[in-house]
Parts: sequence; structure tokens; C-alpha cells
Amino acid sequence: MKKCLHPLFPALSSEVGEEFLVYDMNYGFWGKLEKPFFALAPMANVTDTVFRQIIVKYGRPDVLWTEFVPTDGLCSEGREAVLRDLQYLPTEHPIVAQIFGSTPAHFYETARLVAELGFDGVDINMGCPEKNIVKSGACSALINEPSLAQDIIFATKEGAGDMPVSVKTRLGFSKDILEEWLPVLLETKIAAITVHGRTRKEMSLHPAKWNRIKDAADMARDTGTLIIGNGDVESLEDARKKAKETGVDGVMMGRAIFGNPWLFNKEGKIPTLPEKLRAMVEHTQLFEQTWGDTKSFELMKKHYKAYVNGFDGAKFLRMKLMECHNAAAIEKKLEEFLDTNPSLSQRS
Repeated sequence: MKKCLHPLFPALSSEVGEEFLVYDMNYGFWGKLEKPFFALAPMANVTDTVFRQIIVKYGRPDVLWTEFVPTDGLCSEGREAVLRDLQYLPTEHPIVAQIFGSTPAHFYETARLVAELGFDGVDINMGCPEKNIVKSGACSALINEPSLAQDIIFATKEGAGDMPVSVKTRLGFSKDILEEWLPVLLETKIAAITVHGRTRKEMSLHPAKWNRIKDAADMARDTGTLIIGNGDVESLEDARKKAKETGVDGVMMGRAIFGNPWLFNKEGKIPTLPEKLRAMVEHTQLFEQTWGDTKSFELMKKHYKAYVNGFDGAKFLRMKLMECHNAAAIEKKLEEFLDTNPSLSQRS
């Protein structure tokens, strides 16, 4: 064993073994979580501080993630506009800031900023399949660039200081290469890896392969890096079952949260229909109070499609809500609907 310096980031002193570099690990809050733990997935234009506050109130997950934010934007003159996506409240801890890009130096600077902002961790998106982002060389495109992916991780770790670094990724890009790709990440000794059980090519068109997530958990065992499974998790009960069957340390849930702030509620709370719809109004009011004119009210309307479904008159109510342009109008339309449909007040 001999001392070595990473060529791009000399502050990362390491030991060179026969197989790979070994770096000091920092678990931070990760080491304090009871296993299996459950996390809210980062979703663009969805998991902002407003949405997270609603989730925390009705069914707090063990870990929260921000929307993914561009490192290039945070290292530019227009950073103020990007910084709003890193807004959070103390009630949201532990919270992880997710970042993306393809320039190691920008990850270093962004990680320093995230640490200064008081986040509990920083997560590198190496899984988003969105076409234009992939064209820029970021997110899932990094699966095809293992050396660059490692440089980005090392840069982030140096910038993060005592804050733990994690990665969210997929089984592969055009094909499943888990056995080649996961060791690349494990070599960097990051605190956690979230594995989405599909390749980039598969998008969400195929079922998530939890057997391969189990393989990832087996590969990471005794490395010190936690494995979080992600993909097609329908409920907290389903998450617990998948964790038991695969041996993952945690489970991340995303799409199942739409219209259901009680998803992570550990007491199994099943809201009545009026409770669910009034949570929608509360969500809208908080969105308006928080963002004002800085974010389009139209962003809220994707949530209405999720909140308002599965009951008689849902389509009619959705149409009325789509005509609204502020929280007061949303509340008025909802109360009018409930007044004219008293039987729905008994629905759960």
C-alpha cells in the first residue's frame, strides 16, 4: 500500500491497493438511520419545498431529496434563479440536495455551496433519462463515461467536506451493465447509492427489475456503501416487502406520492376524500404564498390530476380546477363541489 493523490483533486489523499483506491468515508446522517429507511424521490418541478412541507405534515419519510439542480447554473451569473430550487425549511431535515452536470469543477463549487446552505447530504444524479440532459453529457450519460463519473464524485467529495456524498443511478444506459458500473461507483467510497431498476433505454416502459437491485445490494455488502432501491414501489407496505426480499438498506418512492401526501405515514392513515382534497387546497395555498409570481401557477395543475381521481364527479371537478388561476378560486370550486355532493364526504 502506498500514498497517492487524485490527479485532479490532490486534497483527496488515498491509499492504493491492488484493485482500487480506498478513500475515507463520511456517513453523516446516513449512519443514524434505522434500516430499512424510506426516502422521497427527487422529481423535477414536483418535489420543491412546498410539496415537501405537505409531505412532512401528513407522512414524513426518513429522508427528503430536493429537485435536481444544475451545477452549471449554480456556477453562473444566473445562480439566484437556480438557488430557489434549494430552498428548504428546518422541518425538512434530513434533506439531501441533488445536483447534476458534467463539469467536475462545477460539482466542487456546488458541493461547497450546498454544505454552506446546511444540507445533510449532496446527491449526484447519474440516472435521469431526459433526452436534452443526456445530450449535454449529464445524468445517465455518465454511465458511459466511468472515468468522468469518478472525477465528478471526487470533486464533489472534496467540495462537500464533512457532508456525505451519494449517487442516484440506473442499471445501465442502453443495456444492463450493473456488474461493470456499480463497482466504478463503489470504488469512490460514497455513502449511498440509489439504484433505479431500469436502464436509461427502458425509461419507465418496463417493470423495474428488483432482482437486479438485490444483486446490487449483494455486491455492495461489507463495502460500507448503503444501497437504496427505487422503481415501481406502490406503498409503504410494498416498500417494506421489497426491502426484506432484496436486502437493500432503504427504499425510495416517487410516483406513488402523487395525490397522496400520506404515502409515508407509518401509522397507515387512510384519508377521507374531503381530507385529501383539502390537502390539495393547502398545497395550492402554500405554493402561492411561497412562490408568488416567481413560479407559474400552471405547475400546480399536474397535482390536481393526481389529487382528483377515482370518485364520481372527479372529471368534472378537474375540469373546473383547470380553469382556475389562484388558490382562492381553487378553494371556492372545491367547496362548491363538496356542497353539491354531500355523499362524497363519507368516502375514504
